[in-house]
Amino acid sequence: MKAKDIDKTFDEGGDISAHLDVTRARRPEQEQKRVNVDFPLWMIQQLDKEARRLGVPRQAIIKVWVAERLEKTG
Repeated sequence: MKAKDIDKTFDEGGDISAHLDVTRARRPEQEQKRVNVDFPLWMIQQLDKEARRLGVPRQAIIKVWVAERLEKTG
């Protein structure tokens, strides 16, 4: 299928997923990199308490809170 045909199908709300190679797809600025951070025990206890209250993993709390702070300062 030619690019113009894919564009037309997409613009008309059609499914073009069969024509895409998503194995090499990237989300700009969304690549992950593992980092190690040491927290005092009292912080970990508070993080775990909040994570249990919300029913999410500790890592999710940390990511959301850091993202919120960065957006405010951004």
